[in-house]
Amino acid sequence: MAEKPILLPYQQRWVEDKSRFRIWLAARQIGKSFGLSFDAVLDAASRRTLWVNLSASEDQSLELAEKARLHLEALKVVASESNDDFFDEEGNRYKKREIRLESNGSRLIYLPANPRTARGFSGNVLLDEFAFHTDSWAIWAALAPTITRSREFRLAIASTPNGKSNKFWELWEDSQRNPATVWSAHHTDIHRAVAEGLGIDPEELRRAVADELVWQQEYLLEFLEENTAYLSYELIASCESYDATLDTPMEELDRSLGELYLGMDIGRKRDLSVIWLVQRVGDVSWTRRVIELHNVPFSVQREVLYGLLPHVRRACIDATGLGMQLAEEAQKRYAHVEPVTFTSAVKSDLATTLRRAFEDRAVRIPKDDRIREDLHSVQRVVTPSGNVRFDAERDQASHADRFWALALALHAQETQPYAPYRSARVGRTRGGLGARR
Repeated sequence: MAEKPILLPYQQRWVEDKSRFRIWLAARQIGKSFGLSFDAVLDAASRRTLWVNLSASEDQSLELAEKARLHLEALKVVASESNDDFFDEEGNRYKKREIRLESNGSRLIYLPANPRTARGFSGNVLLDEFAFHTDSWAIWAALAPTITRSREFRLAIASTPNGKSNKFWELWEDSQRNPATVWSAHHTDIHRAVAEGLGIDPEELRRAVADELVWQQEYLLEFLEENTAYLSYELIASCESYDATLDTPMEELDRSLGELYLGMDIGRKRDLSVIWLVQRVGDVSWTRRVIELHNVPFSVQREVLYGLLPHVRRACIDATGLGMQLAEEAQKRYAHVEPVTFTSAVKSDLATTLRRAFEDRAVRIPKDDRIREDLHSVQRVVTPSGNVRFDAERDQASHADRFWALALALHAQETQPYAPYRSARVGRTRGGLGARR
């Protein structure tokens, strides 16, 4: 026999709040969707009404509907379900799940959110993970007339943060800073949830997340500007140095100062192929060469690469797509070459290692506008399902190819013991070698 759901205090506060406008800034994995769906079910069971539940994706919409079904079963409320196609005003088709209560005819409708699905309903509205909705500003514009038609209709908004470029952030700021706000605001970070009975170990969770930005945003509920630029201009500038070089000839490098490591991101027609060479001097990785190959045949790329590989301790080469053949051929010829296939997990690991090097000021890069813009172009995006994606807008020649080449070079040295510290000062030669900043 199903039992009535037991709510934790922060879930109970949400359910008991009968305000017309409610907003909830909530951490992940605390039972937010459980509380949201139970709230809508209780309201639908107490009166004849309509709840339109809009989620960031179709999968999340169906998951929220499934929670509502389980709540109805636990409360022993008889309901029927249907899964139909929903057509918006322009004829676009979406999957819609509807639950109808037999006792009073109340309906619970579940749809993926966009400005088109948000139109056409008159009823209560729940926006789940609103910060992640496609074009949240247009969704808000479509919903505002719907909510104001009747004072009986209620609006509930809940989300984790997703930067400051969305309507959710603006509404949350209004709820916190505007003395005349209409919003009843709820805030539940991971520590409050644990203090109120959530049975998890936050420190263990933090170690499992293994990404400080994810932890700050998804669990401590900080609205991070860095959600748009993974490396800020300030962070990049802190590691720029005239003594880091773009074109120092191999014969002029003092190999006694430290081992050389190489990273290569491979492109062909649209993207650059970039080879980034660093030298570990003490605890700092100094850029010694950055070679950019645009629209260059693979035979020439191979020749350039093979001219460098005998001089490096280890090399990591992009083996994704076009790069697979070149990386595999290089590995057969040179045992210290590691082909790296760019999966989402691998890119996340590479990007995290790169950022930590900048934060620890353990890397030096040349003062170069193209490099600076390339490094700054990479965006760290958290998807509605909580996955992290790293991507960049494509300019005329680069798609963050320099970013990934440097990340691969740093990854190459992470797998090897660092060279022993020799000197904090490197004598200058052609190209500007040195350890001064």
